[in-house]
Amino acid sequence: MRTRQLALTEITKRYDEQVVLDRVSFTVKPGEKVGVIGDNGSGKSTLLKVIAGRVEPDGGEAAVVAPGGIGYLAQTLELPPTATVADAIDAALADLRDLEARMRRAEADLSGEDLEMYGELVARFEARGGYEADARVDIALHGLGLPGLDRERPLGTLSGGERSRLALAATLASSPELLLLDEPTNDLDDQAVGWLERHLRAHRGTVIAITHDRVFLERITSTILEVDSGSVARFGNGYDGYLAAKAADRRRRLREYEDWRNDLARNRRLVEANVVRLDAIPRKLPLACFAAGPFRARSRGHGAMSRIRNAKQRVERLTGAPVPPPPDPLRFDPELASAQAEGAGVLRAELDGVRVNGRLDIPGLRIKAGERLLVTGPNGAGKTTLMRVLAGELRPDAGDVRVAGRVGYLRQEESAWSPELTVLRAFAAGRPGVPEEHAEELLSLGLFRPGDLRRRIGALSYGQRRRVELARLVSGPVDLLLLDEPTNHLSPALVEEMEEALAVYEGALVVVTHDRRMRDRFTGSRLELRGGHPFEAAAA
Repeated sequence: MRTRQLALTEITKRYDEQVVLDRVSFTVKPGEKVGVIGDNGSGKSTLLKVIAGRVEPDGGEAAVVAPGGIGYLAQTLELPPTATVADAIDAALADLRDLEARMRRAEADLSGEDLEMYGELVARFEARGGYEADARVDIALHGLGLPGLDRERPLGTLSGGERSRLALAATLASSPELLLLDEPTNDLDDQAVGWLERHLRAHRGTVIAITHDRVFLERITSTILEVDSGSVARFGNGYDGYLAAKAADRRRRLREYEDWRNDLARNRRLVEANVVRLDAIPRKLPLACFAAGPFRARSRGHGAMSRIRNAKQRVERLTGAPVPPPPDPLRFDPELASAQAEGAGVLRAELDGVRVNGRLDIPGLRIKAGERLLVTGPNGAGKTTLMRVLAGELRPDAGDVRVAGRVGYLRQEESAWSPELTVLRAFAAGRPGVPEEHAEELLSLGLFRPGDLRRRIGALSYGQRRRVELARLVSGPVDLLLLDEPTNHLSPALVEEMEEALAVYEGALVVVTHDRRMRDRFTGSRLELRGGHPFEAAAA
């Protein structure tokens, strides 16, 4: 019985000067369900492509043993718009289609060795469920919300979400031994995600899935691989085990920092105490003293100097190798911009008869200080339009908008930073003083390492640029916090930290999110938009 489905040994991959994977090694057992997590741009997709054989590493070895086939789902369907639905299905079922073609050729000339080969091909085809493959495609399309999809329909007539679901359905229908899925829950509604989760739990093969969906990770995975700064760390016991390990690591780092700080303070006190003791010993004794007196004085002086020397050496070693504290937990608005004394009844935002032609129609909306509002609805319902109106970025065609206090807005789309700006300069933009004065504050958030501060914005991944915007948001006072898909492109660990910060935020909060875990945990009011109109509002 095989103990390894795949083994990566010292895998290294570079793109230009950037090292994406740096001597990565790990193994995956047959039947294991693995979740791959990390910020966008951290190297997750590259890792999956190396396993799938789509990308050659610059160093190291990738050994994959999957006689039952490999199914690989990329984030985008790599076929021209003139290709048909049938072409996409055939591409995903390429192994089975090839096996079937070889079987048909052997079937046409059955004799001697050809008969034996034919029998082997039939056995392999049946083991893969080849005869039922097209039926499985129909079942998967139905489960993912695309029933009865015309096989002759050009891909160019499908939406991006429909193409993604088609590719996912065909990949699942190939029923491979090893499934490699890059963001399989993208573009799926809750019902389709539920169907996918049931399908993957029933899958007897190995699954390696890149995902930001924490509920998916919790329900499906037994192992977590975290990709960060070129390295890959492995965590057992599923997503809960990953969170527990991260919390334990933070406690360990805090304990090590406290031990270092206490040791440094103790040795500094030793230096000070022995200096005082040495100063109290007379430099010269009266001539009338007996010989034992000067001897004892010199002995005490020598002991104090020795202790001072040892303590100073210890201080030098400790200050030369400082133990950094763990980053401060994220905290939105540690001090509200407006006086707390105004009370919770103060209106932070008020909309009356607001209309953006063809996109939004809000008869009335009032958001008080301290109130929390979750805005939901399908894509195109007007959620982002509402957020832009509240942020003052979009002037409505009709109606009145009144916003009191300072507004913090995390957009769904990234800000248009100059690509030549460094991380530190982007963070410090518009703030008093020189950028270097803000370095310590940025590093304390734990969103960037010291070496990252000099990197250019243009060289960052989407997820890293998102971190710059998040850093600016959490480092200033805000009365009305607007978050449009705040979990996009961020690692699950950072999203968990963000949720903890939001739980204690005291200002007014408006959130738009497709994140199932964030929606489930949200406490406050809810506003559902459909076609730009309020559909239903209810207290949570």
